[in-house]
Amino acid sequence: MKTHPLQYRPEFTRRDAIKGLTLGTGATLLSPFLAGLAAHAAGRPDAIRRRVVIVMQSNGLRPSFITPSGHKWKDDGRRGTTVREVFDLPLRDQQLPAALEPLTPFKDRLALIQGLSGRVALSDHSANHGALGCYSAGKVMGQTIDSALADALPAVFPHVLLGLGGDPLTESMNYGHSALGPNKPLPTICSPDLAFRSLFGSVDGGSSKAQFDRHTHLLDFMADDVKRARTALAPEERLKLDRYVEAFESLHKRQEQIAAMQETIRRNAPQLGEKRTATTSSLILEAHFEIAAAALIAGLTNVVTLTSGSGGQRFGKYPELGAPDQHALGHGGTIAGKTNEESFIVLHQVHTRLIAGLARKLVTIPEGNGTMLDHTTILFLSDSGEDHHPQLRNWPMVLLGNLGGRLKTSGRYLEFPAYGLANHRTTGSLYNTLLHAAGKPRAKFGLDDIALKDVKQGLPLPELLA
Repeated sequence: MKTHPLQYRPEFTRRDAIKGLTLGTGATLLSPFLAGLAAHAAGRPDAIRRRVVIVMQSNGLRPSFITPSGHKWKDDGRRGTTVREVFDLPLRDQQLPAALEPLTPFKDRLALIQGLSGRVALSDHSANHGALGCYSAGKVMGQTIDSALADALPAVFPHVLLGLGGDPLTESMNYGHSALGPNKPLPTICSPDLAFRSLFGSVDGGSSKAQFDRHTHLLDFMADDVKRARTALAPEERLKLDRYVEAFESLHKRQEQIAAMQETIRRNAPQLGEKRTATTSSLILEAHFEIAAAALIAGLTNVVTLTSGSGGQRFGKYPELGAPDQHALGHGGTIAGKTNEESFIVLHQVHTRLIAGLARKLVTIPEGNGTMLDHTTILFLSDSGEDHHPQLRNWPMVLLGNLGGRLKTSGRYLEFPAYGLANHRTTGSLYNTLLHAAGKPRAKFGLDDIALKDVKQGLPLPELLA
């Protein structure tokens, strides 16, 4: 029997099989995913996607909360660092601070960053758009880094913005921190139901909206297409498809929980106390992380911004943790039985646990010679820098993941020189580093702090750029 020449090129067979699939109602959700697999089978350079996730929490991230056990933070009296040269401490033998403890399994992928200033965005509380744009907190003066990264890493949805608003029952949109350009703020979706429909609602094709509105299982739309796709995939690719399907199953369960809770609240609002509202707040934030994971795994987007009470006077409310008003914590308040510092740690751990959960999802999904997490970076920061009423001489930040080897984040604590020194650096430098790593470099990012006359601002950081 004559051997078909394609038998000597199994990768070509897989590519053709994937491209030749005829999809039904699940096409919208499966097509980007399968296109990525086909590109990988063909050996194309765009087969491996790079992804950036920005997680921004309100009310400050104190320097001590990201300082490892092997280094004592030295305050200059104005909340800035005192070091005169770049301090680089390996995390290998260090214990992470309590606020970051949930990230311990990923310690060898972390870069903890101190000493970058952002006083150009100084405000009483939140730096608003200036936190991600490196300009005045009072105006939308330009593109923010998340939007710029979306330009650098295009996808079906260039940029997905999800967040917990100041009041989870009334605020469905937040325009407080991301922008496409001058006077062009971008909306952050604060309703998981709205986010869910915006990203995944097209699976019904308009033919069964009522059924979809009743939260029918997404796999009802995708089941036949998933079966057809599995037959065309190699074992490793089937594993990735299975993880993709699992993400939708998890998303569906969370969506039902959120929908049921919100309906209960609407029906019984006069009788509900703060605890029920707070439970909803926690579920909303968890739901957004689930939605973000599903969108990333699906290949629908490569850039996600997840916010928690950021922008303006939003602080987030967690009465179920004993913190109904985070603003009070900023003025020395406490969660029952805890110190002020311990209270903040509890709230930070809510977020770092969710970040760790997202990382665990991505690390289980094969991609190229590694996993999805190997080609992703997650940035964690606060929209008000180092404190409730910030000075912004130091803006603590945490990076998890090296963006496909483009960043040096292999377990490091980096402290950059003090504010005012000629070798000092600003937040714009970190953001420009991300742009360089994403393949769309700029000469500089953000506006200059006029008080730093001798500092070259907004340049990429060689200490972090691979």
